[in-house]
Amino acid sequence: MKNRHFSRREFIKRHSLTGLGVALTPSLLTQAAPAPAPVGPFSHSVAEPLALLGGKPVRAKEWPTWPIWKPETDEKQLLEVIRSGVWSRANVVTEFETKWAATVGSKRCLSVVNGTNALVASLAQFNIRGGDEVLVPAYTFIGTVAPVLATGAMPVFVDIDPETFQIDPAKIEAKITPRTRAIIPVHILGLPVDMKKVLAIAKKHNLVVIEDACQAHMAEIDHQKVGTFGDAGCFSFQNSKNMAIGEGGAIVSNNDAFMDRCFSYHNYGNPYGTVSGVIGIGTLIQGTKLRLTEYQAAIGLALLKRLDAETATRNENAAYLKAKIEKIPGIVPYKLYADVTRAAFHLFPFRFHQNEFKGLSREVFIKALTAEGVPCLKGYAPLNKMPYLEDTFQSKNYQKMYPKEMLDFKGYLDRNQCPQNDRICNEEAVWLTQNMLLGTRQDMDDIARAIEKVYTQADKLRAQK
Repeated sequence: MKNRHFSRREFIKRHSLTGLGVALTPSLLTQAAPAPAPVGPFSHSVAEPLALLGGKPVRAKEWPTWPIWKPETDEKQLLEVIRSGVWSRANVVTEFETKWAATVGSKRCLSVVNGTNALVASLAQFNIRGGDEVLVPAYTFIGTVAPVLATGAMPVFVDIDPETFQIDPAKIEAKITPRTRAIIPVHILGLPVDMKKVLAIAKKHNLVVIEDACQAHMAEIDHQKVGTFGDAGCFSFQNSKNMAIGEGGAIVSNNDAFMDRCFSYHNYGNPYGTVSGVIGIGTLIQGTKLRLTEYQAAIGLALLKRLDAETATRNENAAYLKAKIEKIPGIVPYKLYADVTRAAFHLFPFRFHQNEFKGLSREVFIKALTAEGVPCLKGYAPLNKMPYLEDTFQSKNYQKMYPKEMLDFKGYLDRNQCPQNDRICNEEAVWLTQNMLLGTRQDMDDIARAIEKVYTQADKLRAQK
């Protein structure tokens, strides 16, 4: 924990307990949540000296491992695939696509190598190209913006609603120009976007809507799964995700012509469905190779069986934990929009207000909480200010596709200021990872107790500085 600059994926790897996740049975994952114990007066354990100052931590117990793998139930189909020698895309991939489409409530699904390329393929098949602008939220992972740049389009950043961490619909229309072709609402952290407002704006301005649901498996708005509201939805099955394959992704849509083009694109541009031509003509459209393997699909089918129950557990534990910590001064948990019927909780976020937390800095708070056995992260840095953008603007392609004033990096930064995002990234956000929410009620109590303990002794930590 000496180096704080590791990724969310490495964080989950470091703070997992081998074997505990395997022991989580379906009955445990679906247990009813008891009423949360009141917070304050603080529990007796908070009087113990802080672990960061040499005291005993709130917990020494490790957190649930991720991903969960159960050999007795998960390996049969995988071993059959391995022994068959049929490893490239075939019937098992098709089976996975059929079941994922049914799971999210979409007509069609296409699996690809990762969520990033699901977005690349979707943008390309909606003909988003150089000279176009695509609206993206400022608070997201680079995997949302890299696909925009891969098509040659220009990302335009929209500020966020700090209470929900999501793109702020009230700030979208001010960013629309004659070049704007699409918007990518990102259900970041597994918390749904205010899709009704986003869709109304998109319809008004004739914009394509591609949902980035890469962190939001099984999340719902009015009992409809996210990823199925826009023209297309994209998912990731990377190792840290709530639905883990190692690497993998999917595109879902009810648009048959679009999905046929995506299938052709992911298979070099060869004929498929409505993308057809004269027999023997060969490759028809520009494409690449993004095919999923049979053994990846077999892993996905095994883990899919537990996804609903695990999602229920995360939601129950998140609600329980939120109720316990929201009374602690300076701790402001996530807010869900009124029409959200289920979140995914790829991450459990809360805002840390230094002034209300006895003036303790977020950096020291994170160190102290981690020392108490509750590892946490500060989350994303401002994505709209990073060097990759200037590097892209200096490339030969962008120099040819855009006028100089659009590629002036200082001017771009000025046009893409997102002050709410800056505050969340630089001062307030704190994350707990999804594997922690697969624990017990006692585990959630430990988190709350650790935060209480740091709060009650924050002045002692400040005195050390």
